[in-house]
Amino acid sequence: MLHVQDIRFGYGGTPVLSGVSFSVGKGELCGLFGPNGSGKTTLFKCCLRFLNAERGSVLMNGEDVEQCTVEHLARLVAYVPQEHRPPFPYLVREVVLMGRTPHLGGFFGVKRRDKEIAMDALATLEIGDLADRPYNHLSGGQRQMVLMARAIAQDTPVLFLDEPTSALDFQNQMRIWQIMRDIAGEGKTILACSHDPNHVAWFCDRVVVVGSGSVVAEGRPEDVISEDVLAMIYQDACTVRMLDGVRMVMPRCVAERHEKQGSELPLRGRSFTGVFGEADAGT
Repeated sequence: MLHVQDIRFGYGGTPVLSGVSFSVGKGELCGLFGPNGSGKTTLFKCCLRFLNAERGSVLMNGEDVEQCTVEHLARLVAYVPQEHRPPFPYLVREVVLMGRTPHLGGFFGVKRRDKEIAMDALATLEIGDLADRPYNHLSGGQRQMVLMARAIAQDTPVLFLDEPTSALDFQNQMRIWQIMRDIAGEGKTILACSHDPNHVAWFCDRVVVVGSGSVVAEGRPEDVISEDVLAMIYQDACTVRMLDGVRMVMPRCVAERHEKQGSELPLRGRSFTGVFGEADAGT
């Protein structure tokens, strides 16, 4: 599990995090959601000790991260950053195999089983065909998928994913979120940062909404992804509708335009699965 208590941090005297606290249970997929500049990435860096918080504590799997060595922390948590550009042209299989390093005491202690785990992680994301390609020759979306495979191969009880689908097309976005659900189902704790309210509403067990460096709301998606909460962080830009029993966040201007025209909202009364199918067919 993950327990974040009263994390505070600022840059040059300017507060960025003002006492952030929340918990994520074992086997839960939690969405960290909020607008640009709300402190999400800074919070990740404080939790992972890339930055030294001015105050507060972080427990992962019952252990205080401040008391952990770097090597032990790497066995507790895997991290997928928004973007990563290595200085050397490693092959994709080598990048994913690096996820096994915390379990080996060194990259050159790789055994056959570690190589199998790395290839299994690539297969899980259906990118095994990239294994022998240079990582730095891939597109941004492909690199993001490789970093996800590396995190899976690292096999930690906690995963931190910073905008894991931001560079992906729609099909791969849905694939990554479903894989995250499957990983959580195996008992792992996942904190995934996202700007998309629909993604966290559709896939997450719980949501932590941050705004201006503090927690605005926390709880189940059906309780948290609401017009009241969205209005606090996005003013009146969004509206929340139920479409075939599925919660959907829409631009308010789109909803109002259709209402003024006296037409039904897009997707209303149609199969949600069918809508995804049509969207895929048009890309």
